[in-house]
Amino acid sequence: MSIIFAGERLEDGCKELAVLLLQTKYTVVLTGAGMDTESNIPDFRGKNGLWRNYDPRLVADITTFQQNYDLFHEFYRERLSTMKHVEPHPGHYVLADLEQRGLIKAITTQNISGLHGKAGSKKVYELHGNMKEIFCDRCGLPATEQELLSRQPCKGCKQYALRPKVVLFGEPLPADVWNAAITEIKRSDLLLVIGTSLEVSPVNQLPYLTEGKLVLINNEDRSAGYAFDLVLLGRAGEILRRTVKYLS
Repeated sequence: MSIIFAGERLEDGCKELAVLLLQTKYTVVLTGAGMDTESNIPDFRGKNGLWRNYDPRLVADITTFQQNYDLFHEFYRERLSTMKHVEPHPGHYVLADLEQRGLIKAITTQNISGLHGKAGSKKVYELHGNMKEIFCDRCGLPATEQELLSRQPCKGCKQYALRPKVVLFGEPLPADVWNAAITEIKRSDLLLVIGTSLEVSPVNQLPYLTEGKLVLINNEDRSAGYAFDLVLLGRAGEILRRTVKYLS
């Protein structure tokens, strides 16, 4: 049964996590959107958001890209523009530091912000791609962010098919990244699941693959159906900062 730490008991949970990090030999991290919200990633689904009249899951769909490029382009132009000045928060830097110290071996992430890499993490598997990588969907030629923002055609095939290198709804995950993530998690003796609702398939199957300890860090308890050993409820950045104090 999971041991849940929250509120006044959260400090005890951070101490427990620190002990696990020191005792285990191959820790892998899985992060979701909750890891990035502390960096003020814009909420496109909020009642005051630009896309309140659209379901982003429909706009960010391969069918929309193919059949309504104008709408698709407007959505991603807005996303790229608003994310231009987003920076990693302290929790991202804690994970990068733990990797440098050898206490974390790899990060697998659902996030497309690139913030783990920007914070200094080296071994990052971006399961859903990266917003900053732009390419032509027709011929595969790389392009620049500015070319996409200004709605230019591909320099190679001359088609209006530039897009971020992210996994759209209706597309499979990249097989090489997915398989590498599976290998890392199967190898882990500690898996930290941070800031994910565990609702999106197939990533929500990954926690079942570890035979090691399983820890959830999240704003709300999403442990049902999983054999988590520890559940720490709160903001990811705060929990990671408090945990690292017990590692020195």
